[in-house]
Amino acid sequence: TFPLALDVGSGRGYIAQHLTKETIEKLIQVDISENALKNAVDSEIPTVSVVADEEFLPFKEDTFDLVVSSLSLHWVNDLPRAFREIHQVLKPDGVFIGAMFGGDTLYELRCSLQLAELEREGGFSPHVSPFTAVSDLGHLLSRAGFNTLTVDTDEIQVNYPGLFEVMEDLQGKYILYGNINVFCMGESNCSWNRKPLLHRETMLAAAAIYREMYGNSDGSVPATFQIYYMIGWKFHESQARPAQRGSATVSFGDLAKIDGLLSRGKK
Repeated sequence: TFPLALDVGSGRGYIAQHLTKETIEKLIQVDISENALKNAVDSEIPTVSVVADEEFLPFKEDTFDLVVSSLSLHWVNDLPRAFREIHQVLKPDGVFIGAMFGGDTLYELRCSLQLAELEREGGFSPHVSPFTAVSDLGHLLSRAGFNTLTVDTDEIQVNYPGLFEVMEDLQGKYILYGNINVFCMGESNCSWNRKPLLHRETMLAAAAIYREMYGNSDGSVPATFQIYYMIGWKFHESQARPAQRGSATVSFGDLAKIDGLLSRGKK
């Protein structure tokens, strides 16, 4: 049971819908968008909304038993600082559980746009926000002070009719599928050095390249979303620690003998 939990980059409260009051007694939802917090969905858990930047969390040190963050940290300008802020507001033996978009996210779209711009305009600029590499994530968490780390990756592939539908979905417009209104991701490029617009010919060329290089046999095109999952704990004396180097009594070489020992034991 976590008496007090924090959701960093909560948006409209999507995480809160999947938490139970038996596990979380009170949840603080933090987001930099006041409008998102005002439109947060209802939850069975008592919640408090706070408008704040993830890089400057307005809470005292050692406040929360649990901090969660789902698919918002790729918007952060200074990710190492955000991790340090999360670590600071956690109580000793508190845990941070997060998920964020990874480096291979939308690689099909990025490659198609770059090739099209090089061909039509003689150069290219970023049109998709930068993402962190998984090889850096563990180092960033460790440098922020977390221990007993777990980092995992997953890839989700979504098929679309074409490039224009991918971009429309990413920009967060309401699209009508049958009789159902679906609110899309609302993800666009947050880089200040981005190019403000793409020429029509470049877009058409990118759509053709996308279909040619990555298209499925049924005419659709895939969009890949890579997700990093992370768990990190704040140090406490009660936590298990690694044994001293050289104190092992069993060699990894003996693992090959396990099957023989087990079968002998059964006899």
